[in-house]
Amino acid sequence: MKRVRALFLSDIHLGTRACQADRLLAFLKEYESEYIYLVGDIIDLWAMSRSIYWPSAHNTVVQKLLRKARHHTRVIFIGMSFGAVDIASEYVHVTATGKRLLLVHGDDYDQVTTCHRWLSVLGDVSYTMLVHINRALSWTRRKLGVSGHWSLADYAKRNVLKAVAYIGDFERAAAHTAIQRGMDGIICGHIHTPVIRDIDGVRYINCGDWVDSCTAIVEQLDGHIDLVRTTPELRLVDPVASQSERAAAAPRAADGRHG
Repeated sequence: MKRVRALFLSDIHLGTRACQADRLLAFLKEYESEYIYLVGDIIDLWAMSRSIYWPSAHNTVVQKLLRKARHHTRVIFIGMSFGAVDIASEYVHVTATGKRLLLVHGDDYDQVTTCHRWLSVLGDVSYTMLVHINRALSWTRRKLGVSGHWSLADYAKRNVLKAVAYIGDFERAAAHTAIQRGMDGIICGHIHTPVIRDIDGVRYINCGDWVDSCTAIVEQLDGHIDLVRTTPELRLVDPVASQSERAAAAPRAADGRHG
């Protein structure tokens, strides 16, 4: 078990068939941390109002989090009451290097949900359908020995929603809040689009989700922030490089190719 400073989890969606609880449990078994932040949409009350799905794995996730809360780990829930867990509508996390990060779920930045509820319902149904189709595709890829992560739902988000600049608008709105509040960055979820990137001088971090991407944010003991993914084979992959790190690496790679 690896010792880290903090784990940030968002959009688990317990209570739905789309939740990949087994992959989350595999992730939680790998880490011991001082803090666990649950950054919203942990239990999907909206979906459960239509139909309830609660298998044993979902109960195991709840029990594991509560067990950690009772032993040496401070668990902070952004949003609603959750047993022995601390509760906050938002929170400021200070990293080991002194960086101040605002923690919010992010639904306040979602104009689709805020202004057009019926459109949000339609999008939720369509997204859930894509996730289920993607599971079948992932199973086929594994059987054919095709490695690497590819998501139909992620492809659709980055190509269809990008046409109306939805993700970009969300990210800029979140970053603007961090700037207004004098923070060094912001950690959120909600749009199921995991990333670490710099926007207008602040660090924008999105945890992703445990429906499709199965990602989380990890603060190492030295304060370094990583984006980590759990594979369908229940293995943790190496930290996913942030967009700023990939941009910085590109010139170095080019220099290496040209000797």
